Amino acid sequence: MNSSLTDPTDEAVAKRVQAGEVAQFGILVERFEAKMRRYAKKFLFGYMDAEDVVQEVFLKAFANIQSFDATRSFSSWIYRIAHNEFINAIKKRGREPLSFFDPDTLFPHPSVSDNTDRELDQGLLKRTLDACLEQLDAKYREPLVLYFFEDMDYEGISQIMHIPVSTVGVRLARGKQMLKKIYTANHHGQQ
Repeated sequence: MNSSLTDPTDEAVAKRVQAGEVAQFGILVERFEAKMRRYAKKFLFGYMDAEDVVQEVFLKAFANIQSFDATRSFSSWIYRIAHNEFINAIKKRGREPLSFFDPDTLFPHPSVSDNTDRELDQGLLKRTLDACLEQLDAKYREPLVLYFFEDMDYEGISQIMHIPVSTVGVRLARGKQMLKKIYTANHHGQQ
């Protein structure tokens, strides 16, 4: 294999696939499979078929590779496909209601500053997220997973979820508040 110094970017590989080198798609699968599985596992709690949904993500990405704009981020593009597939899986199972009315978008609160994020104990927050995420609605769970587990910034999350950056901030802030309440309720008196 190529050394990391000569490895092509995701966008360059996608461009090769668009040009007819379909075997190159395997490189993208290799690079994103573990990330997609982790994302699915954290987002689709309780779904036995999360692996099947991840397979659908790659099938959709391959089928729609010609629509990918190689001047943009492949990562954001495939995460957007994953987001759509995960939402569809949830809707099909009827597990979580997905509302078209989103008060976070219509009535945004001031977003949390990056300083507040830095002040939080990242290790404790990640452990808390892992233990308590299942209890959150998908609209709060997904941005937390993308931010803390996939290391995406507000802009990337905004692109994937098709919501304003300010709404990302609101959902992260509210999600963190909810997690704190869940954590406190689950660990009250244990120290």
